[in-house]
Amino acid sequence: MTDIRTDFCVVGGGPAGLTLALLLARSGARVAVVERSRSFEREYRGEILQPGGQALLAELGVLAPARAHGAHEHHRFLLEENGKVLINGDYRRLPGPFNCLLSIPQRHLLRELLAQCHEYAGFQYLSGTKVTALVEDGGRVQGVVCGDDQVVLAHCVIGADGRYSKVRQLAGIPADRVEGFRQDVLWFKLSADGELPSDVRVFRAGGNPVLAYTSVRDRVQFGWTLPHKGYQLLAQQGLAHIKEQLRAAVPGYADRIDEEITSFRDLSLLDVFSGGARQWVRDGLLLIGDSAHTHGPIGAQGINLAIQDAVAAHPLLLESLRANDSSGAMLGRFVTVRKRDIDRMNRIQAVQGKAMLSAGRVSSVVRPRLAIVVARTPLYRAMLRQIAFGNTGIRIRTELFARG
Repeated sequence: MTDIRTDFCVVGGGPAGLTLALLLARSGARVAVVERSRSFEREYRGEILQPGGQALLAELGVLAPARAHGAHEHHRFLLEENGKVLINGDYRRLPGPFNCLLSIPQRHLLRELLAQCHEYAGFQYLSGTKVTALVEDGGRVQGVVCGDDQVVLAHCVIGADGRYSKVRQLAGIPADRVEGFRQDVLWFKLSADGELPSDVRVFRAGGNPVLAYTSVRDRVQFGWTLPHKGYQLLAQQGLAHIKEQLRAAVPGYADRIDEEITSFRDLSLLDVFSGGARQWVRDGLLLIGDSAHTHGPIGAQGINLAIQDAVAAHPLLLESLRANDSSGAMLGRFVTVRKRDIDRMNRIQAVQGKAMLSAGRVSSVVRPRLAIVVARTPLYRAMLRQIAFGNTGIRIRTELFARG
C-alpha cells in the first residue's frame, strides 16, 4: 500500500480534530484525518456549546448549517435544591449575540465540519481506520501506522483522539487521573412531558443530584450522579431497583421512566474524572482536546475547550511548517498559550463540583447558604463569563487562510 505523505496528520475526527483540520486546510496545508469510527451515528455525551465555542464555529461558517438540523437554546443555568433556586446563571445578561447555552448534537457539527474540509483538495479522511503504531526516527514522531500496513507520514502528528487517546499511549506519555468529582453519571433520555424545559438544571429532588436539559427531537437529557464505581452494585440489584432510584431523583418524569427505560441499553454510564497528559508535546507530536486534558461534565466545557485548542494551535502549526520545525520546543509554545487557561477552568470546575454534587448532612446545610451568597458577588459574575467565553484572546487567524 502506498504511503500517504501530508503536512499534518490529525488522529481523531471529533470537534478538536476536525476544527483544526478545517483551519489548516483553509490555510493551504495538506491534512489527513484518521478516525476509527466509520460513521457519526454513535453515542455522544457532550452536546452543549458555550457562547465562546458558538462564536468560533459561527465565524468558521459551521454553526448555522449545523443548527439547521436541530438545536435548542437554553437561557439559564440553574442550581436547585428541593424546588428552591440557589444559583441562577442567566446567560441573557452576557454580551450577545451568542448569549445562551446551545444544545446541539455533536454529529450535526461533525458532519458540517467534515463537509467543509472535503472542499479542499489537500484534505484526506481515513474513516474506520485505527492507529496501531507511531512512525519514529531518533525520538521524533514522523507519522502513524494504520491497521496493518497503511502509513501516513507528516510534518507533525496531532493527537485529538479523546480521553483514552491511543496516540498518547503509543507516545509513552503518562496521563494523570484526578478524582475531583468522585461521581459517575448515568445518562438517559426521556420524551418531553408537555412544554420543553428551557433551562439547563442541576437539581436535587430526592436522592442524588441530576443534570437535565432539552435535547433534540423533543427529548430531555438526564444525567443522574452516583458515587464513583457505585453503579455496579446498583446494577446487581436489577433494572427495577435502578428505576426506583431514578423515579425518586426525577419525580416529575416517574411515568416516563416506567414506560421508556425498558432495558440496560437505555442507560449509559460516564466515568467522570478530570486530569491530563503529563506532557502535551514531543518532537513531531502535539496533543489537543481531551487527549491533553480531560474535564467533567459540570460547566459544559469539553467541546468548547477543544475548539479553542484547535484555534490556538492553528497559527503555531503553520509557523512550524514554514520553518520546517516540529520540535518539542516549537510546539511547546502551544502549552504556554493554553496550560494556564486549562488550569483555571479545572479550578472552576472543582469549585462547581463541590457546590453542586457534595453530599452529607453538613453539605446539605452549608451548600444552600453558601450558594446564595456566592451568586450575589462580582466573583460569581466573573466566573460565569469565564465559563461562557473562556479565553477571549483566542481568535481565528483568518489572515492566514489561502486566497482564492
